[in-house]
Amino acid sequence: MLRKLPLLGALLVSLATMPDGAAAAANPQVLVKTSAGEFVIELYPDKAPTTVANFLQYVNDGFYAGTIFHRVISGFMIQGGGFGSDLYKGALRPKTTREPIKLESKNGLKNDTGWVAMARTSDPNSATAQFFINVVDNANLNHPQPDGHGYAVFGRVVKGMDVVDTIRKVRTTTVGPYRDVPVDAVVIDSVTMLGDKR
Repeated sequence: MLRKLPLLGALLVSLATMPDGAAAAANPQVLVKTSAGEFVIELYPDKAPTTVANFLQYVNDGFYAGTIFHRVISGFMIQGGGFGSDLYKGALRPKTTREPIKLESKNGLKNDTGWVAMARTSDPNSATAQFFINVVDNANLNHPQPDGHGYAVFGRVVKGMDVVDTIRKVRTTTVGPYRDVPVDAVVIDSVTMLGDKR
C-alpha cells in the first residue's frame, strides 16, 4: 500500500497541472450574431451526433447568414434558420436545404429553458436546418411527447440568454400563412464556430 502512494501522488499532481478541458474534449460552441444581439450555443455531439454534424455543416456553409427568427411565441420558443427577411416581401418558401436527418430525440437531453432543438414536421425524420430555442420548460416536447416521437435537443444557450429573452418579447404578426412572425425582422447575421472545436 505504501509503495502505491507516490504513484497516486504523481497522478494527482499531473491532473492538477493539466490545462482546463484537457482531460476531455470540449464541446463545440457557436456564436450566433443577430440584429438583437449575440448569444453562444454549446453543442453535444456525444448525445446527438447526427443532429450536431448536420447543424455544423449548415454553419460551416454560411447557410444561416441572413435568415430570421420567423416564429416567436413568448411562452413557448423562438424558431429560426429557415426563412430569409424576404419573407416580409412575399417570399413564403423557406430556403433550399439538404436532405432531412434521422430524429435523435431519445438522447436524454430535455426541452428545458435555454436548450436548443431541431424543428420538424409531423414526419419525425424531417428536420433539416430550422432550429428552436425553448424559452420555458417544454416537457411536452420531450420523447415520446407530443406525438410518440418528441423533438431532438442538441445544444444549450450558455451565454447571452438575455438576448434570447429580448427576442421572445418582440411584437408579432401574421405574414401570409405564417403566424407569430416578428413585426420587425430579427435577422441572424451569422453563426460561426468558436475556436477550432470540430
